[in-house]
Amino acid sequence: MYLSKEVKADIFKKHGEVETNTGSAEGQVALFTYRIAHLTEHLKKNRKDFSTQLALQKLVGKRRGILAYLFKKDIERYRAIIKNLGLRDIIK
Repeated sequence: MYLSKEVKADIFKKHGEVETNTGSAEGQVALFTYRIAHLTEHLKKNRKDFSTQLALQKLVGKRRGILAYLFKKDIERYRAIIKNLGLRDIIK
């Protein structure tokens, strides 16, 4: 499986300060980014996998919603996670 407990714990440890803090917005965005990258690579090989394409679109929407929440609540945390993950600034 591509997303084991150890990988999840490492993602949350890097971006959520503690590996048990799975509810932090930064940790969630980092996890979604990891999953989006995995699904994107899968779709490059399997172009007609429409169920994966739908799942990818839903994940991108969820990540965008969390980023919009961070933008409204604490712009410094938003800027830090965007810079840390190398994402584009999508909120205007």
